[in-house]
Amino acid sequence: MKDHIWQRVMDIGNYILKSGATVRDTAKVFGVSKSTVHKDVTERLPKVNAHLAQEVKKILEVNKAERHLRGGEATRQKFRTQNPV
Repeated sequence: MKDHIWQRVMDIGNYILKSGATVRDTAKVFGVSKSTVHKDVTERLPKVNAHLAQEVKKILEVNKAERHLRGGEATRQKFRTQNPV
């Protein structure tokens, strides 16, 4: 693995661990695609740092479980702004 990719993988893993950010939010911060973030944390990070990979996996599982709630809230806010009561 090239040095810049290794460094990005570690930076992304540490960022998700510290902030609890979603894949989408992390991709915006690092200027890469969601696919790149996902590949970094699911395939590359376990090869670089297995312990960090396990911790990040727990956070991403929580984010995935809450995903439908965040989407529902976004839709609710959208319709509130379009149709004020």
